[in-house]
Amino acid sequence: MTHLLHIDSSITGEHSASRRLTARAAAAWRAAHPEGTVTYRDLGAEPLPHFDAASNAARSAPPEQHTPEQAEAWRLITALIDEVKAADTILLGLPLYNFGAPSTVKSWVDHLIVPGLSIDAETREGLLGGRDFIVLASRGGGYGEGTPREGWDHAQSWITHGVSMTGLEPRFVTAELTLAKVNPAMADLIPLADASQAEAERAIDALWTPVAA
Repeated sequence: MTHLLHIDSSITGEHSASRRLTARAAAAWRAAHPEGTVTYRDLGAEPLPHFDAASNAARSAPPEQHTPEQAEAWRLITALIDEVKAADTILLGLPLYNFGAPSTVKSWVDHLIVPGLSIDAETREGLLGGRDFIVLASRGGGYGEGTPREGWDHAQSWITHGVSMTGLEPRFVTAELTLAKVNPAMADLIPLADASQAEAERAIDALWTPVAA
């Protein structure tokens, strides 16, 4: 049975552009996999703890030697990796905050980097590959080629590199200029924002073929 892991990370709730993208993608996935199952994680509403000393120590000490703090950290690490391993497809909503990924997404990635669980401890080969990892990205401004802030979006390049050791390979669907309709200074960019949104929606709708009724 196919299984989807759907992750949101925006802190803006119903106003979130990335949440709208992931919701559309999840609906398209369900239409193509009516017998499939879904696990949902909301990093924006229920942030993961930062990767800390206990988390780090738990990766290198045998479980039977874990302190209570390390044991709790290890339970979270294994649960997050198991969620990924159970999924055929992963959808991640990735808004751009201060030119980078939300810290909650950074924490999620930090918890996935574990030799022996997500990386072969001897060969260093990633163990989470073979899954479809789709990142639904949203950017309030414009960061494309030739724009004043070209290259300022550090979220996309970071997550590509961040998960690379695990074998995950993200592919991106992006909507930008998402603040054009709420920021008066960007009003003249609304047509470009609408075009970017429409392009993202077309890309999402083309990801899977719905099952005929």
